[in-house]
Amino acid sequence: MSQPNPLLSPDSAGASGGVRAVDAGRGWGWIAEGFELFKKQAGLWIGIVVVLLVITVALSLIPLLGAIATVLLMPVFGGGLMLGCRSLHRDGTLEFNHLFAGFKTQTGSLVALGGFAIVGWIIVALPVLAIVGTGAFFGAARSDAAGVAAIGSSFALAMLVMLALSILVYMALWFAPALVVLRGVAPVAALQSSFSGCLKNIVPFLIYGLVVFVLGILATIPLGLGWLVLGPVLVASIYTAYRDIYGET
Repeated sequence: MSQPNPLLSPDSAGASGGVRAVDAGRGWGWIAEGFELFKKQAGLWIGIVVVLLVITVALSLIPLLGAIATVLLMPVFGGGLMLGCRSLHRDGTLEFNHLFAGFKTQTGSLVALGGFAIVGWIIVALPVLAIVGTGAFFGAARSDAAGVAAIGSSFALAMLVMLALSILVYMALWFAPALVVLRGVAPVAALQSSFSGCLKNIVPFLIYGLVVFVLGILATIPLGLGWLVLGPVLVASIYTAYRDIYGET
């Protein structure tokens, strides 16, 4: 039996704070429903994405501190956009100020999520650097083909480890801003609930990831301009997935 559309009939159990499993096909449904939210105010969505891109580029020009600020502030911007998605869904209105709404609502908790993200990425980097460093050390000690193979193998293993650990970090962060601003969940509990929601719906997320991968390639082809549409759709899809898995608030 197919899952009812959560945008029309929120699950009562989800509304009370539970995490539910949904059908595999919902992975595509999140994107389709995200596109419906995008269409309601497409021009404004594109403007928000452009401004956010300008902000991130400006921060990237600041050595080290800019990168740290970007990671700290992304949950703040994300939380504001989740408020915008809820407003768009409920009242049919999205405002440009929603991009900055996280600076007025649960700001401390959202920044804390950014702090946990920094810790998470450091944890990801440590074993990766250790593997690459070890491979480079033993590879450099030998000048034959075996040494080259050792270096290549260490890089391949490091990439696999980085991918696996990065997925875990993304699972913890995926719904955390929405849980913080829409439910008032504490940062650590939001990270735990987000991870649980993703893990319980691993099959829909696999389908979601495959679709996003294909759409990302298509969006990149026309000089990357397709991301002006895909970016907002993906943001909205996080909200539709949140409603699907956690229910209405």
